[in-house]
Amino acid sequence: MDDYQRTIRTLSDRIVLAQTPIRVLDAVKWDDSIRQGFFKAKGKEMPAVNRDYYLGRPLSFDSGAVKLEFQNIERDITRQLGQFNPVGQIMRRMCKEYRMVVRMLEARGTEDFGLISQELYGAASDAFHAGDPTLADLGLMMSDYLDNIDGRGDLKDEAKTLTAKDAVSLLQSRLNKVFGEAEETIRVFESDGIVADAAAGADYIKIRADAMFNERDVRALEVHEGLVHVGTTLNGQNQPICTFLAKGPPSSTVTQEGLAILMEIITFASYPSRLRKLTNRTRAIHMVEEGADFMQVYEFFREQGFEMSQSYGNASRVFRGSVPNGLPFTKDLSYLKGFIMVYNYIQLAVRKGKLEQVPLLFCGKTTLEDMRTLRQLVDEGLVVAPKYLPDQFRDMNALAAWMCFSNFLNHLSLDRIEADYSNIL
Repeated sequence: MDDYQRTIRTLSDRIVLAQTPIRVLDAVKWDDSIRQGFFKAKGKEMPAVNRDYYLGRPLSFDSGAVKLEFQNIERDITRQLGQFNPVGQIMRRMCKEYRMVVRMLEARGTEDFGLISQELYGAASDAFHAGDPTLADLGLMMSDYLDNIDGRGDLKDEAKTLTAKDAVSLLQSRLNKVFGEAEETIRVFESDGIVADAAAGADYIKIRADAMFNERDVRALEVHEGLVHVGTTLNGQNQPICTFLAKGPPSSTVTQEGLAILMEIITFASYPSRLRKLTNRTRAIHMVEEGADFMQVYEFFREQGFEMSQSYGNASRVFRGSVPNGLPFTKDLSYLKGFIMVYNYIQLAVRKGKLEQVPLLFCGKTTLEDMRTLRQLVDEGLVVAPKYLPDQFRDMNALAAWMCFSNFLNHLSLDRIEADYSNIL
């Protein structure tokens, strides 16, 4: 490395080190005593969570020291790289985001928690573009479409006959084929401490020990958690200079979750009940933004046909870090919001003939607004192209053809087509 590259690497490593103690989901989740208390009251009383509950569960790190360190890193980036250096601008934004994340965690149990969450992850009432539908509108529209096909017996999910142990074994064997030649070993194991059915780390995927699965679920996990989340982490860790790409602030969460959902779609790994799960999360967040409390969200999931334990789990996701009558934790908007944004980005890249930028989505924990800069950094040798890349993005022929048709179809009026086709459909 030359002096310039060493300076970037040193600053980048400092960001990676400074964010290490921050564990957002661990800090905001409710412990099992809250769940037990809720069911002891037979689901008729609000969960016993308030500001004091979080004060009794202090953060596992010195929040003031972490914020100060990010402030110092941001100052040194400007001093050593200048105000307008492209990679410096990315790193400074990351420092600001991480400071905001810490402020959000400090505000657990207060209104500020929900307000900062909206600033980091967005709100359900956000529009994609001026005059376009909002995320809440998308959730309702998707629900309507899913309702129309819900009665079909041939689209029902296969029975969930795979235990967590079965899913671990099957997923591990599939990931070994994908990452088999990697120096890193991707581990799949059971865990009692997660809310979702699965969660990905740097080189592992945790499967919730009491969850049940079918083969379609495992295929979705392979694509979503494996090919995208683990793959982008390994590619980020493979960066010799811009090591910050191995770690993702909230802005990259939106892009990464959107990319994961897109991969589910284009590999035919998704299915209606999976989409229903995502739309329900969006609708629940919108309900809370409109004033609904925990009990109303819990009843919403009960009306969707979920059992009590599932309804509690779904509702508690929305109120993590908050209180049962407070503002929502909006991270779960990342899935649908990110999907629309990534899909639009790829469409526009095809339209403008910039296909070479699309695979760079996988070079680490990327953010859409940085993609043009990342292309420049690759040309400068500061960022290396992704080593682990799904086949759909390694050979862009089929995806490019799809997007060419998609660009044209966007100009057609589906309402007019529906009227014209009414006599044949």
